[in-house]
Amino acid sequence: MEELKLRSKYPDSLKPFVEAALTERLRSIETGIKRTQERLQEFETKYQLSTAEFLRRFENDEFNHTFDFDEWMGEAWMLESLLQEKEEVKGIEIVD
Repeated sequence: MEELKLRSKYPDSLKPFVEAALTERLRSIETGIKRTQERLQEFETKYQLSTAEFLRRFENDEFNHTFDFDEWMGEAWMLESLLQEKEEVKGIEIVD
């Protein structure tokens, strides 16, 4: 596991500052995940198809490109990215 050292003129405030920043980042990521999942659900309802099935069929060229499909694919990639970022932030541990 990698370690990062920080220096500050105000060491007593450094830990709470970093903890607050990480907490806020995690909250922001979770908000993004929720919005992205809602958007994916809209596409799934509209096209009566799961995102996983849509992606599989789209990659097999079973659909023509449309703005909706491009957006749906982008939302799926965004969710994957946000979930990865969430794991990365949750994996940060502040040690003394």
